[in-house]
Amino acid sequence: MSAEAADREAATSSRPCTPPQTCWFEFLLEESLLEKHLRKPCPDPAPVQLIVQFLEQASKPSVNEQNQVQPPPDNKRNRILKLLALKVAAHLKWDLDILEKSLSVPVLNMLLNELLCISKVPPGTKHVDMDLDTLPPTTAMAILLYNRWAIRTIVQSSFPVKQAKPGPPQLSVMNQMQQEKELTENILKVLKEQASDSILVLEAALKLNKDLYVHTMRTLDFLAMEPGMVNGETESSTAGLKIKTEEMQCQVCYDLGAAYFQQGSTNSAVYENAREKFFRTKELIAEIGSLSLHCTIDEKRLAGYCQACDVLVPSSDSTSQQLTPYSQVHICLRSGNYQEVIKIFVEDNLTFSLPVQFRQSVLRELFQKAQQGNEALDEICFKVCACNTVRDILEGRTVSVPFNQLFLRPNKEKIDFLLEVCSRSINLEKASDSLKGNMAAFLKNVCLGLEDLQYVFMISSHELFITLLKDEERKLLVDQMRKRSPRVNLCIKPVTSFYDIPASASVNIGQLEHQLILSVDPWRIRQILIELHGMTSERQFWTVSNKWEVPSVYSGVILGIKDNLTRDLVYILMAKGLHCSTVKDFSHAKQLFAACLELVTEFSPKLRQVMLNEMLLLDIHTHEAGTGQSGERPPSDLISRVRGYLEMRLPDIPLRQVIAEECVAFMLNWRENEYLTLQVPALLLQSNPYVKLGQLLAATCKELPGPKESRRTAKDLWEVIVQICSVSSQHKRGNDGRVSLIKQRESTLGIMYRSELLSFIKKLREPLVLTIILSLFVKLHNVREDIVNDITAEHISIWPSSIPNLQSVDFEAVAITVKELVRYALSINPNNHSWLVIQADIYFATNQYSAALHYYLQAGAVCSDFFNKAVPPDVYTDQVIKRMIKCCSLLNCHTQVAILCQFLREIDYKTAFKSLQEQNSHDAMDSYYDYIWDVTILEYLTYLHHKRGETDKRQIAIKAIGQTELNASNPEEVLQLAAQRRKKKFLQAMAKLYF
Repeated sequence: MSAEAADREAATSSRPCTPPQTCWFEFLLEESLLEKHLRKPCPDPAPVQLIVQFLEQASKPSVNEQNQVQPPPDNKRNRILKLLALKVAAHLKWDLDILEKSLSVPVLNMLLNELLCISKVPPGTKHVDMDLDTLPPTTAMAILLYNRWAIRTIVQSSFPVKQAKPGPPQLSVMNQMQQEKELTENILKVLKEQASDSILVLEAALKLNKDLYVHTMRTLDFLAMEPGMVNGETESSTAGLKIKTEEMQCQVCYDLGAAYFQQGSTNSAVYENAREKFFRTKELIAEIGSLSLHCTIDEKRLAGYCQACDVLVPSSDSTSQQLTPYSQVHICLRSGNYQEVIKIFVEDNLTFSLPVQFRQSVLRELFQKAQQGNEALDEICFKVCACNTVRDILEGRTVSVPFNQLFLRPNKEKIDFLLEVCSRSINLEKASDSLKGNMAAFLKNVCLGLEDLQYVFMISSHELFITLLKDEERKLLVDQMRKRSPRVNLCIKPVTSFYDIPASASVNIGQLEHQLILSVDPWRIRQILIELHGMTSERQFWTVSNKWEVPSVYSGVILGIKDNLTRDLVYILMAKGLHCSTVKDFSHAKQLFAACLELVTEFSPKLRQVMLNEMLLLDIHTHEAGTGQSGERPPSDLISRVRGYLEMRLPDIPLRQVIAEECVAFMLNWRENEYLTLQVPALLLQSNPYVKLGQLLAATCKELPGPKESRRTAKDLWEVIVQICSVSSQHKRGNDGRVSLIKQRESTLGIMYRSELLSFIKKLREPLVLTIILSLFVKLHNVREDIVNDITAEHISIWPSSIPNLQSVDFEAVAITVKELVRYALSINPNNHSWLVIQADIYFATNQYSAALHYYLQAGAVCSDFFNKAVPPDVYTDQVIKRMIKCCSLLNCHTQVAILCQFLREIDYKTAFKSLQEQNSHDAMDSYYDYIWDVTILEYLTYLHHKRGETDKRQIAIKAIGQTELNASNPEEVLQLAAQRRKKKFLQAMAKLYF
């Protein structure tokens, strides 16, 4: 039996290791239902899940009457299930990228073996012995698919795989995973044994000059028919999905190249074959275009392969100028031409084409060779390190520790080389100010780190230093050096004994601590701490900076870590991550938290959960500060993680209250009211006050459109807020024997303190939720008995109108809270007319009439396009107009009062006439007459000015009353249009006056 047949039998006799699911697949046994299901935009279950389920059911072993396990029977049902699995794969156009990503090796092996069977591939014949050119197109394509998958699986198995963290041990699951692992290993063993045959099959495919066809759902249906019903279409060269020759060769070349590249690790000569295949793949992609439907190549990965092949097997006809910098460096390292490496690095300081990580890897390789006894490389290591350091400072990074170590004993040659690198690494004519500033700062710092003034003068007299620093800066630097160093050595030849004195350890520790404070790179922080702990074991380096703050609920756990290095690293990573999150540097915060999570996962499940919680909070902040501001909904994964946190019930996990606040606020802001109202566990409502508050707010929003008697949660929310705003009290007997009531601090009967409630509300952004909270506090403010001027708000009628125990409520705190909430709400949306009216009412109630008018006018302006449209009557109600009238009256603007009296549903002639009688008016008086449309008021004005003998003003009033559009005989529409035009001009004039 051939290897393929053995492989096929091993696969079909084993059951795919997939957790059992419900038998929803039964309804898909009909062809029409399967096709309808697959045509859905997002079918559930997904196509790959269908493949697994069909093959799993088809490979179920049977049990005979003696309870003995038998192989799966070859009956009609199982054949239909296998056919359905093939049809789903055909629906996916046999895309190996999709199939490999979602199916395990045993399942995909079973699927492709079934494809070989149904494509009439003889079971006892090796693929390498078959002539692809003479086979039917669909049969040849099936063989190619199987052998492509075979070598792709071998290549993929050679890559390191990070093991998934095991969950709670379950015997059945562990047995199933072990079976799948053993089955995969057996299949890989067979594939590797036939790898050479698979490669020969694919090489032969590259010689084909005809288009191939792959099975579709339609051709599979024909194959499943009874032999007498088949009309021969499946044998035709036009049956199935057409795959052009170029597309097939492109895929095959890429897969062969990957296989040869993988074999090159043991046989370097094979890299030439890989190079040939990859470059042929690039040529074919250029011919067929990157948008081919049946040829999907990862072009970034292909470019990486090509680049690696260029380094490992440079083309014989390429000159050094045509090679990439990577290839040149690689060739120079192999040949020992280190001076050329230095030259490439210096030139790269101008272009920044080589990644920093690559340059650092070259330096590490040189360090390793130097440590193995090659002392001649010490000078090369310094020069490469100097090139890398100049690159770092040009890009704004700190000076590396290796450079400081190699520069501990400077000499003339080192300084000359450093100045040469600096000069060749910056084009002063084209360089930006930031590049020049970075270079100047570096040279100054080098000078400040030198003990001998002779070397300082070498740098300060250099042309680059003179160009970058002004005369005053250079003189100041030299003076600083003279004052700092009492031992000035002006000899041309340095004193040898001076350089034999080792550098002070405290100086090195201080420099490293300074870098530790500045760095936000997790890997760099770890390296610095390793070096510091290598110098001294007595210091606690988490105390280096008093800016490193970790919440007290975490610090006890972290400081309890026994290993000093691990304790310092965890503490500093978390402190820096929290700081970066606070200053909205979310990218660095994520790097620091991810490094900390990876570290603590190895030894502390408790700290692992802490870091997962902090990363959740960071992701919430990142979304809210990014795409969330434009209204884009958060990803479903983030919402699921928030739910998971709220429902978490892990004992002894330290929790920060702010995370619970942010999670509930997040759910309210994104209108997850269904979850908060119906799906939150009852135990969670009792244990987490923020979840309880969020549930009440969500339910109130949900019930808001309903009748008043159905709003039970509004009453519950009212009672919760009243309790929070209550104060505890005690009785005290005075010296005179009388008992007095003394109010104390906030009551502990509420689910949280008022300050915590206010902090939570200031995390909300959803307008409806903020409106509900505002209306509740406004109603609570209005309930007090001594209130003179009520504040109005939307939905205020849903709240109770009285409180049983008024004395228990701290109304002063309520008034302060209302002001703070309105101020916060307007910072979220300054154009919400309801909130603007509340702000105006507050100013009105506190006798700040000019400010009240400002906000009343602003509320009208925002909902009427600056009064170009009519202000809605639910905004300028009679109460609002009356308050505007009172504001104008108390500001002695009596003509404005008369005009505003026209805005009421029933014109208040009494107030209008009384205000016009006032002679001490602070407004423009007669210049406002053009804004009056009521003829009765204009007639009264005419009479009043005649009585006073004010002829000029009387003429202005007569002119206003004589306008034809105010004629009482006009149609009602004309009169309304005249009134609306005057309203618009008057309100715009008022707005210009008070804005």
